Amino acid sequence: MTIRLAQKSDLPKILELNEKALPHVSKVQLTDMERFLDQADPFLVIELDQELAGFMIVFQAGLDYPSLNYAFFNNNYSDFDYVDRIVIAEPFRGQKLGTALYDHLITNSNRTYVTCEVNTKPPNPDSMAFHLGLGFTQVAELVTDKGKKSVAMLVKRL
Repeated sequence: MTIRLAQKSDLPKILELNEKALPHVSKVQLTDMERFLDQADPFLVIELDQELAGFMIVFQAGLDYPSLNYAFFNNNYSDFDYVDRIVIAEPFRGQKLGTALYDHLITNSNRTYVTCEVNTKPPNPDSMAFHLGLGFTQVAELVTDKGKKSVAMLVKRL
């Protein structure tokens, strides 16, 4: 298993993994992934048997990033790593790769909090159980799209 910073050449595969993870992550274009590569700190990929098995995109406080979920944390916390998205490819799930990405982030972070959100409508019970198991706690719930979507806002103090 290798965890490393994403490179531009990884973006087509990352975009493919993102598409397969819909609706648990939002749909983005290649140009969005290129912007994420510039803004994220860090933008990690995890490889297993020399195959890209997943990724994690993390943003810091104070960015101009048009996301209601990010804005919630930016308005309520000053020192955080915001996990915008984490995706593990279907064939690699259940092998603790998501945990390895979080462990890597936490070990290398000098922030006070790690933050993220998990869909509650449509529900994503596997992700919720995963994050609660890592020690995250729910601090709020945001409802969007006139009640069609909602997310649990999760925080882990480091």
